[in-house]
Amino acid sequence: MKADVLVQKIKELGIQTVTGVPDSTLKLFCDYMNNDGRDVIEDHIVTSNEGAAIGIAIGEYLSTGNPACVYMQNSGLGNAVNPVTSLANTDVYGIPMLMVIGWRGEPGTKDEPQHEYMGKVTLPMLRLLDIAYGIMGPETTEEELAGFLRCAGNAFAENRQYALVIRRGTFEKKEEGIYRNRYSMDREMAVGMIVGWLQPDSLVVSTTGKISREAYEQSNAVLGKHNQIFLTVGGMGHASMIAYQLARRKTGQRVICLDGDGAVLMHMGSLAVMGRHPASNLVHVCLNNEAHESVGGMPTGAGGTSYADIARKCGYGNVYRVATKEGLGKALGEIRGLKEMTFLEVNVAIGSRKDLGRPAETARENKAAFMEYAGQAGKTGRDT
Repeated sequence: MKADVLVQKIKELGIQTVTGVPDSTLKLFCDYMNNDGRDVIEDHIVTSNEGAAIGIAIGEYLSTGNPACVYMQNSGLGNAVNPVTSLANTDVYGIPMLMVIGWRGEPGTKDEPQHEYMGKVTLPMLRLLDIAYGIMGPETTEEELAGFLRCAGNAFAENRQYALVIRRGTFEKKEEGIYRNRYSMDREMAVGMIVGWLQPDSLVVSTTGKISREAYEQSNAVLGKHNQIFLTVGGMGHASMIAYQLARRKTGQRVICLDGDGAVLMHMGSLAVMGRHPASNLVHVCLNNEAHESVGGMPTGAGGTSYADIARKCGYGNVYRVATKEGLGKALGEIRGLKEMTFLEVNVAIGSRKDLGRPAETARENKAAFMEYAGQAGKTGRDT
């Protein structure tokens, strides 16, 4: 099915606002909404997280009486559960809305380990949340879609939510929409420079998506190992707090968080908490390409934001913002001797190697290797 067919059908439901967080399963839908879809749906907002999108849908209904469409990856259901159950559910305010959910980790399909459990519980979660749903796949016809949306209309009439669960490969492929930013520094090169800068007892927490994959490969290439790095393969936006508590407990070791701008944006309140109660041995790196690259490259909706300025205002003791290899090298040299919590924003281009690999170990194996390294490095102060 073409993405524009779904968008037109959504409009016919009386929906004037589409909002959400991009997902790779929904890439063609998201690309269409970010380009030609602007001429079909009058209001499109990429939010910081899925719960915020639910909030916009509630505001849309309160102000216009019309339901909104909220899109997300199924992992985003976790972020959406609170506003759905505490506000939108028919037992509370009864706010109708259409949810378009990309189904990662669908049982019986191959996917990344972080999607396996959520894939199994996606449909049970929707039933538990009292949200009726239809499942769209590559074989879904326009007539079947029309049937799903009639069900959605019936749910709206009862002040309920309805979900379209989208299987991988549902949308007809077309020439990809490519978003570019104004930066030229290669992200993997920047990651490699940071990895090469590490001390033997340094500990790294890397965020979900391609940053963790690049950190894994660069660590193997530069250091010959990767057990210095905890790969936060899921739970987008939470790497910084994992790194923060690690730094508070491992006070004799420097902890580096390799974060992304979309992840920082998703749970930006963490900056305020860390700034108020700083960990002097933490270096928080934000690799900022102004896009959700790991799920298709759609802009975050907050392009041009200086996360360094926000970190400074939140109370980080040292703040840097660089956009060149030379600037990054100079900043890393200065940070080496600092004893205060530091934020380093690195503005990078969009793009990655086509042959970028994935971790060979399981998540549990990564956890065990990292914990062993963290303990031994802390005891000896050098590579064991």
